[in-house]
Amino acid sequence: MTSLTNAIKDTMNPADQVEKWDIERLVPYARNSRTHSDEQISQIASSIKEWGWTTPILVDEDGGIIAGHGRTLAAQRLKMTEVPVMVAKGWSDAKKRAYVISDNKLALNAGWDMEMLRLELSELDSSGYDLELTGFTGDELAKALFGDDALEPSTPEEQHVDSAYEISVVCDNEQQQEDVYQMLTEKGLKCRVLTM
Repeated sequence: MTSLTNAIKDTMNPADQVEKWDIERLVPYARNSRTHSDEQISQIASSIKEWGWTTPILVDEDGGIIAGHGRTLAAQRLKMTEVPVMVAKGWSDAKKRAYVISDNKLALNAGWDMEMLRLELSELDSSGYDLELTGFTGDELAKALFGDDALEPSTPEEQHVDSAYEISVVCDNEQQQEDVYQMLTEKGLKCRVLTM
């Protein structure tokens, strides 16, 4: 084994043991720089209702939250009294504070394979699955499904007096049609719905 592998093996990994704790034991980190909007907390709550609890909250021995502030707020909104936690035993104050930041930033560093995302979202949408559970907003879903060009209205300089430009969008189902119609009308475009 390499020295890095030995170091990891010798370290207590918090994920080695998941416990159930009373939610009242958890203490939010007062200097958490990550924010959670009301909309995002609702999204997290919806995901917990849909899939159950998939990622425990990371806490220190005193119940201080290291990772999982949003999940904790969602659990409170759902009136849960117990939540799964992993305890980071023996972590220094600096190690805990650095992880609060890195846990959020490392997730943001990922990208998207847009072709694969479009394929996955299209198939989920065709099956009737609620795409809002993926966490994407209506505009983000429209961009992922149809590309940026479909969302951008022309600028006044590009518009001609007494001219009209039309685009036809074929949707897989009524819900997708409603989503696209709403998104385009919110962008200020005149739309009409045609049923074939």
